[in-house]
Amino acid sequence: MAEIVSEYDPAEDLASPDAISVFVNEALKTGDAAYVTHALGVVARAKDMAGIAREAGLSSDGNPTLKTALAVMKALGISLAADVAG
Repeated sequence: MAEIVSEYDPAEDLASPDAISVFVNEALKTGDAAYVTHALGVVARAKDMAGIAREAGLSSDGNPTLKTALAVMKALGISLAADVAG
């Protein structure tokens, strides 16, 4: 019997500020800038990508820099925190 696999979109599960906080914090823990950027994109998609891009002042051609990530985080109402590693 063939197994049916459906696509999962994590944006569908990010309906509350707490869910968004956990999702972004887990991404930040990886230390992988590309993954953090991806996670912010998922959150932006969950919260209306076009509106977030306008609020963050982003152009349609994209600009994956820390400045952009911080602008998106501000538009999403997400703050960045640092912890002592180790």
